[in-house]
Amino acid sequence: MADFVRLQEKEEKDHRIKTYISKMNGGGHAPSRTNFADAATGAFGGLICIFVLLCLTNYTGAPWLMASLGGSCVLVFVVWNAPLSQPRNIIGGHFISAVIGLSMYSLLGSGIISISLGVGLTIFCMAFSGVIHPPAGANPIIIILGGYGWSYLVMPVLIGALIIVIFGLLINNLRDTRKYPMFW
Repeated sequence: MADFVRLQEKEEKDHRIKTYISKMNGGGHAPSRTNFADAATGAFGGLICIFVLLCLTNYTGAPWLMASLGGSCVLVFVVWNAPLSQPRNIIGGHFISAVIGLSMYSLLGSGIISISLGVGLTIFCMAFSGVIHPPAGANPIIIILGGYGWSYLVMPVLIGALIIVIFGLLINNLRDTRKYPMFW
């Protein structure tokens, strides 16, 4: 009887492993390519936003740009209608992630635990508060490795996010086929 129970437990374990591995096969369809007009609008929007932020940086000598804003441009100008691309998500996601990154740096310095905990808490807080914005997940890494202070929250984080939203409103709505934002 004991052999039968062990055999049954082994079969159940093997089934769970096979089921788990089979989830990794995919099975869905890859998204279709973006059409030329949408790709061109995306390129133009990203180019304008980054150009403006870099010009402001050069003119003032203050940092107006951070790497994660490039990812925000991709979402705002290519997949403008996705929930993760909406103003609430852009501004809220960047705000939450920057506050967490700055807090981790202030409390724990720039070590492995600080960076890892910063990213993990950012993911949790963005998801729990309903403002997921994937590019903002990089902010704790940028902030902690850069050793930035609390002024970084305002500029470039919040001002950069606002500039992208403003240009998203202006550029996306020039196209008849686009309506941005989908929600506030």
